Amino acid sequence: MECLLLIILGVICLVAGMLGCVLPLLPGPPLAYVGMLLFHFTGRLQFTPVQLVVWAVLVVLVQVLDYVIPMLGTKYAGGTKWGNWGCVIGTVAGLFFPPWGIIFGPFFGAVIGELVGDKNLKDALRSGFGSLAGFLFGTVVKLALCGYFVWQFLAAF
Repeated sequence: MECLLLIILGVICLVAGMLGCVLPLLPGPPLAYVGMLLFHFTGRLQFTPVQLVVWAVLVVLVQVLDYVIPMLGTKYAGGTKWGNWGCVIGTVAGLFFPPWGIIFGPFFGAVIGELVGDKNLKDALRSGFGSLAGFLFGTVVKLALCGYFVWQFLAAF
């Protein structure tokens, strides 16, 4: 009975983790990792300690990159420090207006930051689209990690 409960909770965490990759209110990879831990503690699905540690490091890395990648996209698109700071401020401000604020906050922050830094609108928009591309890339990376967790679960089950 206890084992079945852990498996059900683990599946719920995996599903919520996948949803969290596209729904900004849920922390996708950490939820999926909790699901993997729950599966491990059932005794029916065993993962090596190395797997669990590597997965934990990947989850932390992906969560950090989720906030850094939009800034890198801004910089790659020709943005300046103004655009990067705008992207950071837009990311933080966007957290208060989910889900659209989380998606477009970095974009608008980068654009406004570049405009404040005396860039023309064309360059500011390029910087904003760079941050949006970075956000979308981060989402793909989160989906890939959570998809890998689902695959590991199915392979072990």
